[in-house]
Amino acid sequence: MRLLKLYINQEVADSDEVISIKSRLNLPSETVQDARELFELISSADDPVKKGKEILFLTKNNGAFIKPCPGTRHYTCCGYKILQIGTFCTMDCSYCILQSYFHPPVLQYFVNHDDLLSELDTLFQKKIVRRVGTGEFTDSMIWEWWTDLSSLLIPKFSGQTSAVLELKTKTIAINRLKNLDHNRKTIVSWSLNTNAIISNEERHTTSLSERLKAAAKCESWGYPLAFHFDPIVIYEGCEEDYRQVIIQLFSTLSSENIVWISLGTFRFMPSLKQVIQKRFPESKIIYGEFISGLDNKMRYFKPLRIDLYQKMASWIKEAAPNVLVYFCMEDDEVWEKSLGFIPSDCGGLPKMLDEAAVRHCGLDRT
Repeated sequence: MRLLKLYINQEVADSDEVISIKSRLNLPSETVQDARELFELISSADDPVKKGKEILFLTKNNGAFIKPCPGTRHYTCCGYKILQIGTFCTMDCSYCILQSYFHPPVLQYFVNHDDLLSELDTLFQKKIVRRVGTGEFTDSMIWEWWTDLSSLLIPKFSGQTSAVLELKTKTIAINRLKNLDHNRKTIVSWSLNTNAIISNEERHTTSLSERLKAAAKCESWGYPLAFHFDPIVIYEGCEEDYRQVIIQLFSTLSSENIVWISLGTFRFMPSLKQVIQKRFPESKIIYGEFISGLDNKMRYFKPLRIDLYQKMASWIKEAAPNVLVYFCMEDDEVWEKSLGFIPSDCGGLPKMLDEAAVRHCGLDRT
């Protein structure tokens, strides 16, 4: 997706960050007092989601930069901390929850980095193991083409021992990571899927082989890695396709450098169904065997999830017996039947992930 125009909040128009981004993008720009005009423009479009991806809004984050992951009490949450650098994404995946999460969907980037760094200083002072990620409400790496965000965050995390930064992406925008001082305090992670899903459901993303080649480069630069099979989509022939992805993953990368791998099947808010039907009329992903979950999201029937989880976990463990495999937002029954244990047997999922970060990233437990 190509950006067509830049909007700038008047409050930050003279900031160094805004001036730098303007010079790199060389787009028509407009300064606005607030976002109302922009919201109206996007909301009135025939396809607000597409319109929202064509406009970049540079503004100030007036709230907290660091927030807890919005999990639900009905399913096991990982205790992640979100570093909210911006919202929305230039890629266009049919299943993306952000299409119906934001009203309207606005591609915005927060430029008040002094406040961001101050919050990180406060977090680091607590001397508690923390896992922090920027990829919850956006892709972590789409900003590489316009900003110096990685050059700001990665050295910042490298100088402390209580927290690890995870950069989650579907891009291959990794070249600027090469010479940064990361001290293994940044995990670079990729969302993986089958070639069929990438081709049919993930517009404007990179191929599976390109993602794995980028991961191999990051590994050669000393970065620890992680991978996320989420969403896993059930379709005819999917089992063999996912098995091949796992084979390709471990034939490209060293299992000893992988901090964790998450598994999560496709789930969606009911409101997303109409969005997918309108924007991706050829997509079949919403017509599977779904039932409403405890979080009111549509989920595959539990026996279907468990069956595929069992197989994928066994394939991963066969290739990499020491890699931590975990589920994103599943209950104890799924854990027990798929992996043979529940998180509380190991002190809870947050502890399991913290310990993996300690092992791979040199964090200080104290």
